[in-house]
Amino acid sequence: MKNKNTFIKGFIGGIILTLIVTLVLIPILRGQLGEGNSSILSNPEVSGKLNVIETLIDQYYLYDVDTAKEAEGIYAGLTAGLDDPYTVYFTAQEYADLMESVSGSYSGIGVSVNQSEDGTITIIKLFEGSPGLEAGMKPGDIFYAIDGKKVEGSDLSTVVAGIKGEPGTTVDITVIRDGSPIDFTVTRKDIEIPTIEYSMLENSVGYIYIAGFDTVTLPQFEAALNDLKAQGMKALIFDVRDNPGGSLDTVVGMLDLILPKGLIVYTEDKNGKRSEEKSDAERQLTLPISVLVNEHSASASEIFAAAIQDYGLGKVVGQTTYGKGVVQSIFPLEDGSALKLTVANYYTPKGNTIQGIGVKPDYEVAIPEAAYEDGTVDKSEDTQLQKAIEVLK
Repeated sequence: MKNKNTFIKGFIGGIILTLIVTLVLIPILRGQLGEGNSSILSNPEVSGKLNVIETLIDQYYLYDVDTAKEAEGIYAGLTAGLDDPYTVYFTAQEYADLMESVSGSYSGIGVSVNQSEDGTITIIKLFEGSPGLEAGMKPGDIFYAIDGKKVEGSDLSTVVAGIKGEPGTTVDITVIRDGSPIDFTVTRKDIEIPTIEYSMLENSVGYIYIAGFDTVTLPQFEAALNDLKAQGMKALIFDVRDNPGGSLDTVVGMLDLILPKGLIVYTEDKNGKRSEEKSDAERQLTLPISVLVNEHSASASEIFAAAIQDYGLGKVVGQTTYGKGVVQSIFPLEDGSALKLTVANYYTPKGNTIQGIGVKPDYEVAIPEAAYEDGTVDKSEDTQLQKAIEVLK
């Protein structure tokens, strides 16, 4: 179990997607799409009202108007009016940041951080071989300034933007350690975010924690499986607690290494068109399996847990998952911006929907509040993990 829910978790250089997404790679150019049956912008009442609002702004608004930002607000408003939290308009910069986070790699200093409720941004982990680690930064260091500018009052995304940069460039960072400031000059380099952590527990029980389903996750996952097998693994626990989701292609590829031949997941769009993803069973796992979930396991992590549960390959332990059973596609636009639209429902191999319901564990287990210390839970106090080990026997 990673961090207590009162902490905002993030990777320097990228935020893990909370969605299952597919990417429509062909940019949508002006005039390529046919006009819909009910274009809101062609409605005379709507266009007339927009003109009135624009006139009032021109005549009475006190401050200068950034027309580019105003236009972006109009585009965002079109999706906001759909009342769908997963359908979003991205500016060109937001889309570039999104694609970087999906890739699982970036150029920076290679640290993972938490932002607490009071806004303090603290290093919780440094990636192996990262510039931050080599410079002498440590877990527990609190960010104080970046390139001489204090970070107090800044949100996590602002700190991320300040630390990222081109490989080979430097960033000056001041942290607070044991109450005293320490200065570092760190040279940025390309970083691959580790989305997989694994270890061998007692009695040859393998343990794999999956933080998200990014582009880099599948090869990291396969390497972890192969290493644990080489160590003589006899049973395996997958941990997707607090995993917000990610790429549909990635979770399908991972399940193809686990499931027998058959259906992994299928989707249906507004016209009833069904698309299926299947396993070829070339590398099916035949070990006892447990899957750890909680209320923050969402989207792709729910597909992962549900498929293993539906096939009867393992027991799901923890708490009912988030309940996001819809798929989004991203449509790049010609100016570098993009539109993310909800395009389909997805269903488990047995045809069950997860939307608004979640995956119900075979063993409902909560972690006592008293088990948390500094936002983390020791393995010995992790009641969900202990139950997952127990049901393997």
